[in-house]
Amino acid sequence: MSREKVAYTRHYEAVMEKLTSHGLLLGSYDAAGNPNVMTIGWGTLGNVWGMPLWIVLVRPSRHTYHNIEYSGCFTVNVPGDELSYAAAVCGTKSGRDTDKFAECKLTAKRAGNVLAPAVAECPIVYECQVVHSNDILPTKLADEILSGAYVDGDYHRMYCGKILEVHAAPDAEARLK
Repeated sequence: MSREKVAYTRHYEAVMEKLTSHGLLLGSYDAAGNPNVMTIGWGTLGNVWGMPLWIVLVRPSRHTYHNIEYSGCFTVNVPGDELSYAAAVCGTKSGRDTDKFAECKLTAKRAGNVLAPAVAECPIVYECQVVHSNDILPTKLADEILSGAYVDGDYHRMYCGKILEVHAAPDAEARLK
């Protein structure tokens, strides 16, 4: 799929809708160079410290956590509706045990600016370099978050990824609806 470089805000509303409905695919490589994607339904796209950022949360128990710790980067891939099956699978299986690219018939393509895979079938790809990470502290969370998101502990690490480039297919908006 051909993509062109776009501003990080170009498809903001469509990306946020996809994040909160079907999820996005967080891409990373492990230390052996194997690509992995994990579905995320939480995240923030915005501007912090005068730079465009994706803020994503990953639990230490996840394979992706170790990958991002290793590489210091990630991609955020926005799947079209035709990839809803892939988003469901990548949110329920671990990259430790499953080659999710193969199972979902996805193509890993090395991103241009970071050591992370882009999903070739996704109409929008954000390439992000970690500029800060912070562990979620249970003592600082509201009770409603603790009782909903952290019943079993396993508190996330929050990664702030500076968006280095965004690439979108010319028909990206139509593919996300």
